[in-house]
Amino acid sequence: MSTLPDWMIPPRPEGWFAADLDDLPDAPRHTELIDGSLIFTMSPQRRWHMEVVDALRSALRAQAPENYRVDREMTVVLDERNRPEPDVIVSTSPYKGDQTWIPAETVELVVEVVSPESAERDRHMKPLKYAAAGIRSMWLVDDEDGAPVVSVYELDATTGAYTRTQVARGSLRTPLPFDVEIDLATLTP
Repeated sequence: MSTLPDWMIPPRPEGWFAADLDDLPDAPRHTELIDGSLIFTMSPQRRWHMEVVDALRSALRAQAPENYRVDREMTVVLDERNRPEPDVIVSTSPYKGDQTWIPAETVELVVEVVSPESAERDRHMKPLKYAAAGIRSMWLVDDEDGAPVVSVYELDATTGAYTRTQVARGSLRTPLPFDVEIDLATLTP
């Protein structure tokens, strides 16, 4: 086995912390932190995934009230040992040009467009983390024979877990994080 580069060695025995990601200049572009471990997305991105992420971001931006920001592929600091990177984030975090992460307390919606290489994290691990951080709404977008299907989840204040409120095919209408209406057929060419 070859030697790991110095930047891949955790700075402390308990692993990495959220603030450490900003000090890893040689890390791959899409590096996430889950439970103090670095997660690298090294697989090539599918064109379907890219198209859906871009179109969702555009649709949400077009409908977002003035006090909301819609970003893509920025990490969200959930706690000191978790800094995942959702595909799309809707937040009330003010714009700062040098910002590298978004604080969870400002996030209203996270969107994960499910890919084969990240399906386990997207469906099981990340929803638990997002719910524990108090993020009110989450969407999981699946590829169903080339058509996007959106499962909408809302945070249940009593259980602290997500409850699926709808599965949208064809069109999506939801009041969270604001009134949203999207023709899902327009998300892919």
